[in-house]
Amino acid sequence: MMNCSVIRIPAGAPHDMSGLGAAVEAGLFRPEEVVAVLGKTEGNGCVNDFTRGYAVMALKGFFAEAAKGGAADISYVMSGGTEGVLSPHFTVISRSGQKEPGVVTDGLKSLAIGVARTRSFRPEELGRLPQVDAVADAVARAVMDAGITSPEDVHFVQIKCPLLTAEQIYEAHSREGSLVTEDTYKSMGYSRGASALGAGVALGEVDRAALQEEEICTDWTQFSAVASTSAGSELSCCEVIVFGNSLSADGPYHIDHAVMQDAVDGAALQGLLDRYPGEELVQVLAKAEADPDGVIRGRRHIMLDDSDINHTRHARAVVGGVLAYVGGDPMIYVSGGGEHQGPKGGGPVAAVFRRR
Repeated sequence: MMNCSVIRIPAGAPHDMSGLGAAVEAGLFRPEEVVAVLGKTEGNGCVNDFTRGYAVMALKGFFAEAAKGGAADISYVMSGGTEGVLSPHFTVISRSGQKEPGVVTDGLKSLAIGVARTRSFRPEELGRLPQVDAVADAVARAVMDAGITSPEDVHFVQIKCPLLTAEQIYEAHSREGSLVTEDTYKSMGYSRGASALGAGVALGEVDRAALQEEEICTDWTQFSAVASTSAGSELSCCEVIVFGNSLSADGPYHIDHAVMQDAVDGAALQGLLDRYPGEELVQVLAKAEADPDGVIRGRRHIMLDDSDINHTRHARAVVGGVLAYVGGDPMIYVSGGGEHQGPKGGGPVAAVFRRR
């Protein structure tokens, strides 16, 4: 049976692999069993955040050496931006066929992880229906890879997606290609939104037959309650990691999710903690968004009007602070930009637990 585990490792810098090395020495994970690494790096989280690619380069080098050539095909999802109290770290996700001794989970669904990738995208496909369709296919394959048999058992879908750079825009122009936007920062939102809708299509949350291309990043009534998407310049395809529970998985870990209705909805995470009293909270995974209406609980916010600091950075700081308070730990994964990821102004929050 599949046995999945999740551990968090603090990082002193995007290239700091010392914590991972110590964890391997301590036997906390086996490098050859790692299938994905999620990271929070301390860049700006915008188009020119090279801490993401820097971290991926360092991680690839670490696992190539640590696994002595036996490393799995690892998916790396780096989310830039640790504003406020958010603490830079790596979340290492392992998967093996070995049961964990001493833990009885008969009849209980345990954490199951599935991974997949899309093909590489042309610049003119980003933020449009071809991206939606390719991501929907990849999410469906990742669900199958996890051994999850019902969409209700999928609790978080993390997707790393590409964005448009000035070079790609120029290349598309040379072919007379039409782009969804020529603003590199706005391209992040379009790519995140199309990816989230792809997850929604795969899980039956969004009706693909009725979805129109012009509704991407305009019709906020269409969303996935479990999708979390993050854009970066360090890849040209989408990396997909599905988190869920399955009877075909074994071990003490499991995952559940709720939906934050706005950026200060700490009750969503508190409800998950109350649902599993006595269990260890291993990691929190969440999306953060500045409400596009410019209002939170009837009060005006200025996140969208700040010309000095991007609204995604404001939102990460707010949501990170709220969830760090509720969960008691700032070393959590909070990603900014919530287009079609949960309701307008809100977003999904998932919690990984370990049964004692």
